[in-house]
Amino acid sequence: MKKIKPHPSLPKLNDSSSFRDELLNWYDHNHRILPWRSEPTLYKTVLSEFMLQQTRVSTVLPYFDNWIKKFPDFDELANASEEQVIKAWEGLGYYSRARNIHKLAKIATTWETPPDTIKEWKKLPGVGPYIAAAVTSISLGKAEAVCDGNLVRVLSRLFGIDEEYKDGATAQKKLQPLAQSIIDQDRPGDYNQGMMELGATVCHRHSPLCMSCPVLNFCRSGKTGDAEDFPRIQKKKKKKKNIQRYWVESTKGLLLCMGMNSKNKLMGIFELPDHLPTSVNIAFDRHQLLATKKRTIGNVDYNEKIFRISNFNETNLNLGENYRWISRQKLENVTLSGPHRKWITELWKVPK
Repeated sequence: MKKIKPHPSLPKLNDSSSFRDELLNWYDHNHRILPWRSEPTLYKTVLSEFMLQQTRVSTVLPYFDNWIKKFPDFDELANASEEQVIKAWEGLGYYSRARNIHKLAKIATTWETPPDTIKEWKKLPGVGPYIAAAVTSISLGKAEAVCDGNLVRVLSRLFGIDEEYKDGATAQKKLQPLAQSIIDQDRPGDYNQGMMELGATVCHRHSPLCMSCPVLNFCRSGKTGDAEDFPRIQKKKKKKKNIQRYWVESTKGLLLCMGMNSKNKLMGIFELPDHLPTSVNIAFDRHQLLATKKRTIGNVDYNEKIFRISNFNETNLNLGENYRWISRQKLENVTLSGPHRKWITELWKVPK
C-alpha cells in the first residue's frame, strides 16, 4: 500500500492503517445490498449519486429501479426527450438533477473512454466535488475522498474537531483535505462507501450507535461520550412561508393547474396554482378552504392553504399558456411538482 503523508497541520489518527482495515472489514460484511452496488456500472454509479443528493436512500430505491427499466444506460437516456426524463423523475424534487444527468448522458455518448480525473468530471453538468470524487473512486479506482454531510459528521466526531462552521458547505470544504489524508489507496471506492455507510447506518446525527461502531477505538468523541456535540455547525434560523393555492374545478370536472416558469427551473412541471389569471379572479364570487398542507424544504416551513372554487365555467376563457385544464383520466400524463400528485389524488375524493 502506498504510504499516505497527511498535511502536517491536519489532525492525525494514531494508526490510520488499522482504521482503514477495520472500516473496510466492517463494510465488507455489513454493507446494505443496493441496486447500484449489484453488478455496478459507471452509469449506475452516476445515476445513484445524482438521485441521492439531498434525498434518502429509501426514497431513491423505487425511482432508481423504475429509471433503469426506462433508461438502462447512457445511450437510452440520451435518446429520451426532456419531457420523458422529467416525468420519470417526478416526485424526487430538485429537477435540475434530472436535466443535468440528461445533458451528461448526451455527452457520455461521445466518449471513447470516460474522463478519469476529478478535474474533468467537475466540468460535466451537475457534477460537483462530491459526485466527482464518488464516481472516480467507485467506478474508476481513483484515490479521491468524498466529503458530504455524513463525512463531516464522522470526521468531526472521529477527530473531536471543535471548530464551528457557519454552514455545511463550509464544513465540507474545510474537512475535505482531512478526508483525503486518510483514504485507502488500494480500495478507495469501497473505503468511500464504507465511510458513507458508517455515517448513514451507525454514526447517526441523533443517538449514534457508538457501542456498535467498528471504529470506536479510533474515535475521540465516541470514547468521551459526547458524539452528539459534533459537528459544530451554526444552526440556520427557520423561515416560515404562507402560500394560498386554488382548487379550480370546472363544470366539466376539469382541474386547473399552473406550469412552473423557467426562473424556478421547472418548465413542463405543473402544480395547483398559487395565483390565478385575471379572468378567473373576476369570474368567481366565493371560495372555501379545502385543505391545509404543511411541509419543510431546507430551512423553510411552508404552510399552504388550498381554497376550492367549484362549478367554474371555463368556456371561452383565456387562461394563457401557463395554465392547463386537466381531467382525472389524463392526470397520469402530466408531470406534477413535489407532493401535488398526492394532494390532487386525495382532494379529488373530497365531496363537493
